[in-house]
Amino acid sequence: MANSSCDVVVIGAGFAGVTAARDLSVEGHSVVLLEARDRVGGRTYTDEAFGRRVDLGGTYVHWTQPNVWRELQRHRIPLAVPLDIDKVYWLADGTVHSGSQLDYNAAVSPLAARFFADARARFPLPFEVNAVDNDDIGQETIGDRLDSLALSPYDRDVLDGTLATLVHSYSEQGTEQLLVWAAASFGDWAAFMETAGYWPIEGGTRRLLDAILGESKAELRLSTPVGSIDDDGTSVTVTTRTGERIRARSAVVALPLNTLSDISVSPRLAQPVRDMIEQKHPMRTAKIWARVRGEIEPFFAFAPVGKNPLNSVRVEYLHDGDTLVVCFASDASAIDGTDREAVQAALRTFVPGIEVVDTAVHDWVGDEFSQGTWVHHRPGHLTKAAPGLREPHGRIHFAGGDIAAFGVGGIDGAIESGARAARDVTAALADGHH
Repeated sequence: MANSSCDVVVIGAGFAGVTAARDLSVEGHSVVLLEARDRVGGRTYTDEAFGRRVDLGGTYVHWTQPNVWRELQRHRIPLAVPLDIDKVYWLADGTVHSGSQLDYNAAVSPLAARFFADARARFPLPFEVNAVDNDDIGQETIGDRLDSLALSPYDRDVLDGTLATLVHSYSEQGTEQLLVWAAASFGDWAAFMETAGYWPIEGGTRRLLDAILGESKAELRLSTPVGSIDDDGTSVTVTTRTGERIRARSAVVALPLNTLSDISVSPRLAQPVRDMIEQKHPMRTAKIWARVRGEIEPFFAFAPVGKNPLNSVRVEYLHDGDTLVVCFASDASAIDGTDREAVQAALRTFVPGIEVVDTAVHDWVGDEFSQGTWVHHRPGHLTKAAPGLREPHGRIHFAGGDIAAFGVGGIDGAIESGARAARDVTAALADGHH
């Protein structure tokens, strides 16, 4: 295969990679941006369904997220204003309860306050997660913390239900990440949920991605998965799966954590980082869109992990006389999102008689280039291993929402991480170290 060379190779064209490639290319560096898929966006994916654009992957942003908000303002892209919803259903202690938002919040708020009571004390600087010694909870799982609260079956299900969108495995996910998220939102879990899961981008995430790409001078190559990355001490050689070699002064690897074990990196990474890469993160969730017949009353619904295949549900849009509902399943294997009747049956737990006309879903767990959804780190990885992957590895730099110092797991964190990697590379190239 032909060999080529450039200043920087960026691997992965999700938000982190696209941001890094733009920032580096605008600085005047020659940049090649490699993407394994036949599209950009990574775990964000705006596609056509039901005759309109929908986000099958990451969706939500917020004006309190500085990196994504700056990009939205710069490109004059507005947020989509969500529907006003007051009806809430919640499955707890074997029964579906319903009420207003105020009723639901009255049930959840005191429980969340107990769960997150120490968030600010643990992470007084939530943008520097390893600034304080939290070793005593370094191995604590979300399940451990839930157990420690000794809640009644009803209260436990209420708290479980409000966390369930973000949980695949209570025994594998670390408490630390939830505490960091809460600490970043003033210690208030309800405030975090508003920032993390409520406001979509008008026109979908692809609209922002295309705007950032529009500023980039990088050469984009789609359908080009990478096999290995080698830093020989003078330059980096990136070898694609088809055997093409690209030599560069530096590389930025902006791939999902769960795919890094498929790529050979030399010299070898440090042991804590290798352990994190080999163990992967446990998020194996599903986001399912359902088109429901007629314009129904907008609602939220929540169910504890394992008690219903769908763990959080929200009416997102009214569309062509019907209603579009977005559903999250904490365990993607618990329901087939393409099975209209299965989705309908799960929704009828909350709203009897609801009629699902069609569904749309992307299998992020089975997708070899994601192998899971957004990150939730195993105990200890967020504060002990992820910071190691943020450090330059010779001429190889890592980026991505999965290892972001702030906004971990989200679009804002991906943009922040990509911009940081670009700054680090630019500084190193200017110093002549690369």
